[in-house]
Amino acid sequence: MALGDSITGSPGCWRAYLWQKLQQANVKNTDFVGTLPAQGCGFPYDGENEGHGGYLATNIAAQNLLPNWLSRTNPDIVIMHLGTNDVWNNKSPEQITSAFTKLVQQMRASKPTMSILVAKIIPMNPAGCSQCGARVVALNRAIEDWVAGISKEESVVRVVDAWTGFDTRSMTGDGVHPNDVGNRRLADVWFGPLVDVIRAM
Repeated sequence: MALGDSITGSPGCWRAYLWQKLQQANVKNTDFVGTLPAQGCGFPYDGENEGHGGYLATNIAAQNLLPNWLSRTNPDIVIMHLGTNDVWNNKSPEQITSAFTKLVQQMRASKPTMSILVAKIIPMNPAGCSQCGARVVALNRAIEDWVAGISKEESVVRVVDAWTGFDTRSMTGDGVHPNDVGNRRLADVWFGPLVDVIRAM
């Protein structure tokens, strides 16, 4: 399950490139799941997802939206790029990681052995939010500390660094949402950690 906001689901073509890379690497024992359908990315791919445009991690947690998505799809692995809209709405790193904790608890209630990959989110440089870039840095620093405290032997949580090397000028069209170059970059970033988790199962 790919869990996130519009970066993941609208259309979130990094998922299409990631699926393509898995096929090319002969990692085919996969089924991308979610309650949302694939969007067009130029070629057929397994595109079900939970990339809900405009959603905040803090709202997903507060409104208990995730358990329904989990019960309908039953994932073994969650890959999560979430927090961009929280940053935009000036939620603190503590508020966001507290929401992440609740989401992880709900994932483990669904499957005690859930494997979870959590992104240090991509940079932001949107018009009208001069502080967003610094807020992303603060959130990503908090994510590293948070993961160290919540990962368990039977349900490992790993950080995937989507931030390093991501250039908002060349990899987005609006300072937030990846363009084709950015989507290919994100697919590359997710690929190795996801393959490691799949092969360890």
